[in-house]
Amino acid sequence: MINKIITVIMMIQRKDNYMGKELSDMTLVELWELFPIILKEHNKEYKNWYEIEKQRLLNCIDEQDIIRINHIGSTAVEGLIAKPTVDILLEIDNATNIEKLTDILSHNDWILMSSTDNPCMKRIFNKGYTKEGFAEKVYHLHVRYYDNWGELYFRDYLMEHKEVADQYGQLKLRLLEKYEHDRDGYTAAKSDFILQYTQMAKAEYVDKCCKEYCSAGACYSWKLRF
Repeated sequence: MINKIITVIMMIQRKDNYMGKELSDMTLVELWELFPIILKEHNKEYKNWYEIEKQRLLNCIDEQDIIRINHIGSTAVEGLIAKPTVDILLEIDNATNIEKLTDILSHNDWILMSSTDNPCMKRIFNKGYTKEGFAEKVYHLHVRYYDNWGELYFRDYLMEHKEVADQYGQLKLRLLEKYEHDRDGYTAAKSDFILQYTQMAKAEYVDKCCKEYCSAGACYSWKLRF
């Protein structure tokens, strides 16, 4: 008990040291302390949060650039414990001007978190991270070219296999204590489980998302679900 009290006091003191700093000026350790891993029971409002932000994206991005928009991650799975962060997968046309798109998103309150072009183009933006901590609503926006992304398969597999979703929730709870202030470690520790069931989902669904897209034309969601 005493050790826990000391730990809390030390965390408060460290937090006081960087309060007021801009996020861009904080170290990775400071960011992890300001934005710890938090797990909560499923909130039925997550779907509404997603729909509101999806519509905003449709309003600000050229329609010809958008192939598909989907709610992914644990908040898309009813009943699954999750970080209270709504993850959105925005798949775009290969001809999209990435710099222009990034500028549009920046002017609509999205902050670029990470960027890579190797082995494929991926941009991750966030909304709801402030220098005081998490806002009431928090989002991650994953921008990629259209493809057969595993997140869609994993999401649907959890929706259709409650026992696997329960196992995933239990895994996250076990990892929370060790990785509360280590987002990279937390993500890495889940990767084997996610890969295992993503592969099983792809075997079961057999490229479902690409087939549905080709048969239906450009769409704003994977039709089976949303």
